[in-house]
Amino acid sequence: MAIVGYARVSTKDQDLELQLDKLKDYGCEKIFMEKQSGAKSDREELARALDYLRDGDKLVVYKLDRLARSTFDLHKIAKGLEERGIGLVFLKEQIDFTTPPGKLMFTMLGAIAEFERDLIAERTAEGRERAKAQGKHMGRVGKAEKDVKKALKLYTERESNGLSVSDIVKMTGVPRSTIYAKAKEQRKV
Repeated sequence: MAIVGYARVSTKDQDLELQLDKLKDYGCEKIFMEKQSGAKSDREELARALDYLRDGDKLVVYKLDRLARSTFDLHKIAKGLEERGIGLVFLKEQIDFTTPPGKLMFTMLGAIAEFERDLIAERTAEGRERAKAQGKHMGRVGKAEKDVKKALKLYTERESNGLSVSDIVKMTGVPRSTIYAKAKEQRKV
């Protein structure tokens, strides 16, 4: 069983010393460290640390916010470690996910992460509805009406002009799905 540490500071000007001292005091045999914003998902040293860990190992981090960008991110990392049989310890908060109180905290974090996800989804839906009510266009900007009409004309005359739908898409820039949808609408009229 290896005890592996992970230390991170957000900027180049910040110092890792306090975290390194605490991780060494805990007994970490190997420490991965980086100066990288927690908002970035491509934290190379964290990825290396997670890859290095094996079943029965323990990952030790000084503080919760040094490991994850959000509650959802923390739960995802912790769950991945748990599934691999790897323990997780946060020194400052005194949380050890391998103990019964730590497991309870992990369960609570899962509920909070799910709540956080639901709130984001709800806010996104509300924002979308508000934008629609204000008459704002949702999604990609469509092709100009003249291009759509030209594509539709070429599509309806494709037997006489010998063009395939792919040819029409290349010529007009109008997506295949738009051509089919407009042709279907035209047939209904």
